[in-house]
Amino acid sequence: MSKRLLTAAIGVPLALLIIYLGSLSPHIISAATDIVSIMAVFEVLSAAKYTRYRSITVLSLLFSALLPLFFCYDELRNYAIPVAFVFLIILCGATLMRHKEIKFDELGFIAFISICIPFAISTLAFFYFQWREHAIFLVVYTLVTAWVADGGAYFIGTAFGQHTLCPQISPKKTWEGFFGGLVTTVIFSVILGFGYELIDELMTGEKHFTVNISLLVMAAVVSTFLGLMGDLIASLLKRQCGVKDFGEIFPGHGGIMDRFDSVLFVAPFIYLLFKMFFPITMIA
Repeated sequence: MSKRLLTAAIGVPLALLIIYLGSLSPHIISAATDIVSIMAVFEVLSAAKYTRYRSITVLSLLFSALLPLFFCYDELRNYAIPVAFVFLIILCGATLMRHKEIKFDELGFIAFISICIPFAISTLAFFYFQWREHAIFLVVYTLVTAWVADGGAYFIGTAFGQHTLCPQISPKKTWEGFFGGLVTTVIFSVILGFGYELIDELMTGEKHFTVNISLLVMAAVVSTFLGLMGDLIASLLKRQCGVKDFGEIFPGHGGIMDRFDSVLFVAPFIYLLFKMFFPITMIA
């Protein structure tokens, strides 16, 4: 518990600093998502013991580094699909050359991880390129809906949990923890929405926009379910790989993937939702 809190005390301010610096230059947040993507992919490949295929590991990590850049920058976005196609062709070619060692299901897993993780994490950078003026709020809200639900579920589940949620996948998760995380996320969403309006008014002396609190609450509810799904998928993968955590970079929390597993479904969902229904309305 003490390690978990200490890591959070250091990690949260660091994350907020990176989010703020990203508002000054989107290249910073793009580089940050790039690094997170590479580390997350490497952790998963290591857990699955696929790093023994060194050439394919290097290829996978190189692609994981390039893909967020192609998604983030307009001048490169049209080349994202061709680059992904080339990656798959090279990956299949490498598999054919080492067909006695590499199984086809391993090929599919490596391709899936190398594409999905960088894409999901790079959506955090999309907010800066799409809505730079409100990017800090949007990214903080996205991470809060994922991490606060996880944290609320952990603490409430530890204190009051009695009914297990998925005992064969994650024995420590409980229904009490899940609903505790859901309520916690909704509360924080309301606080963030009203707080963003208040901060703008205090800093400028007038109200420039309104935040759709109802939309934030609805998104938070859906995100809690999606975050749980990402968490359980990661837990299932760890169980099948025979590892407790994907890494040890965050004492008490595990690795990069252990922290971002709930973000993998939440970030793309919130980005796509806000593309259709933007939660901030400017006051004329």
